[in-house]
Amino acid sequence: MKKIFFFAALLPFVLACYGEYTMEYTGKRTKLFRNGKAVDFFLCATEQLRRYPESKIQDLVKLAYQAAWGPAHGVADRERAWKYFSREFARTGAEDDLPLFEVISPDYCRVNLGAWKKAGLPEIWLFNMFCASAENLPDSQVVFDNYIRLLEKLLDGKKGELDEFMKQYRGGAVHHSAHYCRKYCPSYRLVNIRFITVIPVLLAAAKMPENSVSVIAVDGRAASGKTTLARQLSSILEAEVIHMDDFFLPPELRTPSRWTEPGGNVHYERFKTEVLPELKQKKSFSYRRFDCSKMCQGEMRHIAISRWRIVEGAYSLHPEFGDYADLKVFFDISPAEQMKRIRKRNGEQKAQIFAERWIPMEEKYLRTFNIKAKADIVIGN
Repeated sequence: MKKIFFFAALLPFVLACYGEYTMEYTGKRTKLFRNGKAVDFFLCATEQLRRYPESKIQDLVKLAYQAAWGPAHGVADRERAWKYFSREFARTGAEDDLPLFEVISPDYCRVNLGAWKKAGLPEIWLFNMFCASAENLPDSQVVFDNYIRLLEKLLDGKKGELDEFMKQYRGGAVHHSAHYCRKYCPSYRLVNIRFITVIPVLLAAAKMPENSVSVIAVDGRAASGKTTLARQLSSILEAEVIHMDDFFLPPELRTPSRWTEPGGNVHYERFKTEVLPELKQKKSFSYRRFDCSKMCQGEMRHIAISRWRIVEGAYSLHPEFGDYADLKVFFDISPAEQMKRIRKRNGEQKAQIFAERWIPMEEKYLRTFNIKAKADIVIGN
């Protein structure tokens, strides 16, 4: 289960926006919990009716369609989708009373353009999230049919109207009713629910100067979600990612004294030489990745010119590197959940190695240098 309790030292208001969510990934689908209680489509539809009480049957069928299918139909032509989105974003006013996102199912949420603009977040970031969420899932029709049955339960007194609408429905995307558009002026984009993890980081990143290369470092405990966050940030910010796993300590440096050194099991000397001087330069650079299969340096990794660069992985906030990161993120996780994920990801045999070797080394590093306290944003346990 992926815990996403947000604490933001730089952005205390983030807490008021999010509360506590937990997630469990099941293939491409997500099990979502809020304050320990399962969030399903029936609950989401109930909340939508409470927020938008004049919704018509058509609007609720649209809700079910979006909750099951997501935004895949809206990004068939990316260039056309961007032009449409950009025009809509330009004419949307900054809204104080709208939440940044509204959960409509365990898989998707609606991100309100007015609230996004009010938060000072760039439009291209939301568009990139929208595009990254546009994936056709093979079970969408089954999920949609189930959501329609849940609507029947929710609309007990209006089941006949729902039945009549579904008789006329020929499949595909559904538009909002004219009444809903006049009453509520909807302006939003659908985003995969898994992207809500990254929003506090984006809120902080949006406040950084635009005329320089900015670096985000993502440190934390094993299996806590660092790589997933870095991948999401990369797709949204169009950023290059440097993985600390590429700087695995080579066998010739694994001396007894190095093993006992806090944070000693990363090749920080090579990171300091090959990466650190280049990170904030407006130019491309390359470094060698460590090849674990051969236990030596392998192929070159090319880092292109980009406005943002992300350093991801345990030891990315090692004191040997100094205060190089413009935004420091720490991913936390409970020991029980950590081992559960490692067993699922790596198998029982490798999980035992993690428990006996790698995790104690990480914990010694985190404890000795108080890494969590140095982070600007803490996500997790």
